[in-house]
Amino acid sequence: MELQKFLNSYVDKAFEDSGLSSYATLLRPASKPEFGHYQINGAMAAAKSLKLNPRELAEKIVSNLASLKAEGIAETIEVLGSGFINIFLSGSFLSQRALESLVDDRLGVKKQPKQIIPIDYPSANLAKEMHVGHLRASIIGDALNRVLRFLGHDAFSQDHVGDWGTQFGMLITYMVETENVGEGDVALVDLEAFYRNAKKRFEESEEFAETARSYVVLLQSGDEKVLALWRRFVQVSQKHCLEVYKKLGLLVNESNFKGESTYNNDLQPTVDELVAKGIAVDSEGAKVVFLDEIKDKDGNPTPFIIQKRDGGFLYSTTDLACIRYRVRHLKADRILYVVDVRQSLHFKELFATVHKAGFATENVKLEHIAFGTMMGKDGKPFKTRDGNTVKLIDLLNEAVERASDLVRQKNPALSDDEITKISTAVGISSIKYADLSKNRTSDYIFNWEGMLSFEGNTAPYLQYAYTRIQSLLNKSGQSIEPIADHVITVSEQDEKNLLCLLIQFEDVVVSVAKECMPHYLANYLFQLASSFSKFYEKYPILKEKDEIRNSRLQIARLTGRILKQGMDLLGLDVLDKM
Repeated sequence: MELQKFLNSYVDKAFEDSGLSSYATLLRPASKPEFGHYQINGAMAAAKSLKLNPRELAEKIVSNLASLKAEGIAETIEVLGSGFINIFLSGSFLSQRALESLVDDRLGVKKQPKQIIPIDYPSANLAKEMHVGHLRASIIGDALNRVLRFLGHDAFSQDHVGDWGTQFGMLITYMVETENVGEGDVALVDLEAFYRNAKKRFEESEEFAETARSYVVLLQSGDEKVLALWRRFVQVSQKHCLEVYKKLGLLVNESNFKGESTYNNDLQPTVDELVAKGIAVDSEGAKVVFLDEIKDKDGNPTPFIIQKRDGGFLYSTTDLACIRYRVRHLKADRILYVVDVRQSLHFKELFATVHKAGFATENVKLEHIAFGTMMGKDGKPFKTRDGNTVKLIDLLNEAVERASDLVRQKNPALSDDEITKISTAVGISSIKYADLSKNRTSDYIFNWEGMLSFEGNTAPYLQYAYTRIQSLLNKSGQSIEPIADHVITVSEQDEKNLLCLLIQFEDVVVSVAKECMPHYLANYLFQLASSFSKFYEKYPILKEKDEIRNSRLQIARLTGRILKQGMDLLGLDVLDKM
């Protein structure tokens, strides 16, 4: 259940009965256990506006919340300080809701009315191998994909790969050149080196450059021989991408590739439609949309160029055609663009143009899911020691190697197969979680030691917390699954606090889907794992009498299931043994 929404229905009514229907309740989970399970902070703001005594107003609100206690939902509702209202939920209410979640396949999380949601990620450039700059888009986009699918939406990756443009003339020319000397297949093995060598030839040889330009013309005009070469290069590049996607465990495969080339035949019609509607106009030979919604520092409308003077198209044109396709053909209700924060202005201009042109109605939500940069210890964008871009596959392989060394140290008795399985799960999950546990809009420092630690807010900590619960349940001699005739009873405040946290799972998942902030879920899972660990240390479950023992085993089961489901939603691997 959405606990906060449920409680808000009572609090909203209490505010209305207190003559405060136009004021925000500001109901929030309590910041500290001693302040209850939920706090209402809206009384003070309302009192200040109305020039009333905040404590007296808070007490009036509490008197109108009597039904929460009468219906057995709240145990205590109190006013503290200058008008803070604290709500302590009752043990019977918490127990019942937790048990309902435990016996539910979806842990109490209801499906939402289905929406069609294409998500623009990871969007690599097929001219090169994927590098660390593609990591955040891949990880964040995939977590959102998983969460939205879990909530019942038709969410999917639309991998808007860069597979078109003038650089492909250069690459095709170099491909032909290497083929002529029998080195084509060898050269294509390392795409990064292939690109560098092609660029070097382009800069050094005018003959090579002229040939490359001629190939661009042939490519754009649909010459079948050049298209065949282009397709071969794209196929090799896609294979590189798919290897990375598989290593990262992304919900992306061949069917999700939707490159820039897809929209090539729709670029001119898109421009023509904007011109016909009077939205795009001629400006110094180019086709431009002037956006009154976005003005420069001098108050002039921002120009959004959609076609160059020479008739060439830009990223802006492709993105416009892409949205037209997603809305008109895919019938998208919501489109997410997981792209770094430096592209913010582009997306503001793009979305403004789309709405101006009617390519998407106001009912279609267009969202730029911006993220910051992954930095090295020096506070600069992450690079190799010699200053080169880090290949993503190399980073992932290093993560597994480091995890393998760590696992061998921790448990040398494990077999080689077990070490391989565990180190892969720990290594890849550690890189993912290090990103997902941070606010996506912030830059963050990449740190091997921190992310692979079994202490603190890390993937290994969560994975180990889950295995401890599985070990506890196995030692209990009972089934891992909930036992139908058992109930959850609470006698300690610590139990109530843990149960309250457990039944907030749906609230957290819904908020991640709404605000596209995976760190909400990551931090919730860390809080849950930490809380259960402290509870387990304080109360030795297996030594308790039957009724208390069985109740607390049910709590352990629910904690384990929520940890497992939550980690799966973040794309983390769950292990039964570490």
